[in-house]
Amino acid sequence: MHEAFTDVRAREWDTGDGETVRLAVVGCGGFARGVALPAIDECEYAEATVGVSGSADNRDAVVERFGLATTDYDGYAAGERADEYDAVYVATPNRLHLPHVETAAEQGKAVICEKPLEATVGRAERVVDACAEAGVPLMTAYRMQTDPLFRRLREFVADGGVGQVSKLAGDFTFPVLSGSRGPEQWRLDEELAGGGALVDVGVYPLNVARFLLGKEPEWVDGYVRTSEPYAPVDEHVAFEVGFSDALGSFSASFSGHPNAEFTAYGEDGVVRVTDAFQPDRGRRLVVETADGRVTLDGLGGGEVREQFDYFAHAVSTGAAIEPDGADGVADVRLMAAVYERAER
Repeated sequence: MHEAFTDVRAREWDTGDGETVRLAVVGCGGFARGVALPAIDECEYAEATVGVSGSADNRDAVVERFGLATTDYDGYAAGERADEYDAVYVATPNRLHLPHVETAAEQGKAVICEKPLEATVGRAERVVDACAEAGVPLMTAYRMQTDPLFRRLREFVADGGVGQVSKLAGDFTFPVLSGSRGPEQWRLDEELAGGGALVDVGVYPLNVARFLLGKEPEWVDGYVRTSEPYAPVDEHVAFEVGFSDALGSFSASFSGHPNAEFTAYGEDGVVRVTDAFQPDRGRRLVVETADGRVTLDGLGGGEVREQFDYFAHAVSTGAAIEPDGADGVADVRLMAAVYERAER
């Protein structure tokens, strides 16, 4: 197997001289409490110290489980507890990202903001501008870019592991109404979310394709379908992106059996990843070339922890951040173009 996979957990970005960065977690919903905060607890360079939420129950929960100091959104905007954190992780609904990032920028705090960067292109650009004008680092929280497997897969593709890539395919189906999540959730609110399945889960294969190829698409096309109670946001989306020498064909859904897969087709082989986009999965990689078929299990996972350590290390050392604000704006712009094509 290619040498890229001999040390999958390598942190090629880690210079070993980073210092601990204290984080305020703005938005303490289910993902923050169930995924992000436990991952931060395992970090080498990041530490959560403050939780910000409009829900008294959520504030109590992060105090009890993670020992955080807390405040509400008004307190955060007023600078309450600002001396207790160095950077801000924004995990609120998409259309609320801008004001929370602006607050962090005004306080001189570095920012890691969940994807999509905002609900519209204009607002996403304002997120970037706010951080640029304040001179603070901004990272779009593309956790797949810090997943050990996908970082090694990018090296494998760049080194010609499957030859020239000509096609990419991917699907992410997330049953958004499963469990205790009802139709009143913000993901089904077009104003708050900026869209449906495309912006929430379709962005994963889109961003991974751009990440692996290191290129930007030249055109997009798309189709959406929806039904109650998902309307007016898209319940299903199928879209294509055209690169200079490759075609990407992707889909995403808010209903159906859970699924996450990504495939890159090259002139000399194929690579497939299953359990590709869910947080902290071991992933399965299948590589097929003229030399045969190899299956590797358990190479992924830990990408949420890696995401926060990557961010904190960059902030403390002044290193460049790869999934920056421009990366986030690019996807918002592409997804807006997919919706425009779908309307036609």
